[in-house]
Formats: sequence, structure tokens, C-alpha cells
Amino acid sequence: MSDAEQPTAAEVRAAAEAVKTALDRHLAAVERRSGEDDPAVYEAFNELAVAAEAYDELLYDRYDEVTPFEIPAAEDALPPYTGPEEPSALSVLIRRDYAVAEPRRLLAHAQRIEAADDEGSGTSGTSDASGTVHGALGLLFGEYEPDEIASRHKEFGLEEGDSTLWVTASDEPAEAGEWLEAPFDQVDPAQVVCRFDVSAVFDEDPDDEVDDLDDTGEDLENGPVPALDADR
Repeated sequence: MSDAEQPTAAEVRAAAEAVKTALDRHLAAVERRSGEDDPAVYEAFNELAVAAEAYDELLYDRYDEVTPFEIPAAEDALPPYTGPEEPSALSVLIRRDYAVAEPRRLLAHAQRIEAADDEGSGTSGTSDASGTVHGALGLLFGEYEPDEIASRHKEFGLEEGDSTLWVTASDEPAEAGEWLEAPFDQVDPAQVVCRFDVSAVFDEDPDDEVDDLDDTGEDLENGPVPALDADR
């Protein structure tokens, strides 16, 4: 970049101030959050990411320096919204991934569900679905709402993976049964109003925590710490 095109020192300073403001807003949103999927936290996160990316670019253009921030690649972002300004309908698409971490726990819970169903119907041993993992999963998701399974996943022998929730807008509701055969094939990313992603890639590096320990396993500031959870 030529000198004429370089940002001024004042522009770089203004971008740094914008990052500081976005940091404060993000922390305030986190402190006030109402739950894991609070939209205010999600919005503040995005504002912080945008401010950090702008500062990083200006800093590099002006001083040939970079920041330690990891900014998501542009190709990972949604395209500009082109849906209706006043949508009459919306669709909520959710994907949650799990690993079957403890099959025995899952099977045991499914057997309890099956036994309760048999007792309620006055029959005994009418099904053996609880004897297989896929059958147990069918019983589990037939008994509980997905949100309850998400909140109790460890109890059911499951381990959370990535999850995402997309809200898409449209001019009118779909006809009954219109998309049931292929519910996710007609999603237009340009009509996504908002999305909420949860992934281990957003977590802090576990090594950061280890760096704060001395050779005896004690926190250098706060004293002894519990053993790290092997599942984390």
C-alpha cells in the first residue's frame, strides 16, 4: 500500500478505541446474560469481532504489525441479508451434535423408559428397542424434548459437540407438509436473520490454564486447584 493510501495514525487510534468500547460492551452483556444463548451476548460478540478485525487491518496497513486476535475468515460469514424487511413467517433450524460417550448409561436409561412404558400399558417385554444403541436413542428422543436432552446430556451418556441455530425469514408460511421430505435442502443463507453457534473452537486454549500452575499443581495466584476433568 502506498503512503497516500495508508490509514492515518488517528484512524488507527480510533479503531483501537472502538475495540476497547466493544470489549466493554461485550463484558457488560456477558455479566447481564439471561442464559447460554442470550442474543445480546451474541450481538456483542459479533461487534467485538468486527472492531478487532478493523483494528487489525489498519494496524497492519499503517505499522506493518498484527494483533493476537483470531478473526473468522470472511468466507465463513453469512452473505448480506436479502430477505423481507417485514417477514410474515420464520423458520428455526437447529443442529446439535453429540457423541455417545457412555453407551451403558444410555442403554440403562432407555431400559427404564421402556419398563415404564410397559408398566403403563400393562404389558411386559413387548419390545427390545432398549437393547441397541440406535434403539435406545429412538426411545430417548421419543420420551424427551430436544432442549431437555441438551440440558441433561451427560445424564444420558452423551457428550456435546458443535451446535448451531439459524433463524430464517420468509414472506409467508410454508404449506403443510411442503418441506417434510427434505427439511434442510431449501435454506437460503441470504434469508438468515441471525444465527447462534456453539463450538469447542471458541473455547480458550487449555494450555493457557496450565501455564498459570507451578510444578506442584498450584495456581500461582489462588492456591491449589482441582484436578482437570478428563472429559474437557
